[in-house]
Amino acid sequence: MTCAPDRLVGGVGARAGVTADEVLELVREVLAEAGAGHGALAALATVEAKGREPGIVRAAALLGVPLVTFPAARLAAVTVPHPSAGARDAVGTPSVAEAAALAAGGELLVPKRTARGADGGRGRVTFALARAG
Repeated sequence: MTCAPDRLVGGVGARAGVTADEVLELVREVLAEAGAGHGALAALATVEAKGREPGIVRAAALLGVPLVTFPAARLAAVTVPHPSAGARDAVGTPSVAEAAALAAGGELLVPKRTARGADGGRGRVTFALARAG
């Protein structure tokens, strides 16, 4: 995936059943943190196993960006600052959000963030942001 260098790529990891609203809330939060509007987003990226997750697919559609997927083995080869045993056990790679953002982009701008759940605990989606290169 090649994007214009001034564009951003978001990597998304999520648990089964995540809603588009959950994904969009975290995407908007991270974009605001980076000082970028959603118009700066060129694509969402994730692991192939999550590429048909309805909440992720719908979020990409609502943002008007393509959803790019990578095999778990490709993402497992990407060095990331915050690997996760949970992600490795669930989808075969120690990183989804950061690795997908890096695989589709270039420089990691915002490391993995985890959404807050309705109960204040961990949410069901993670997101990382990279500059497209």
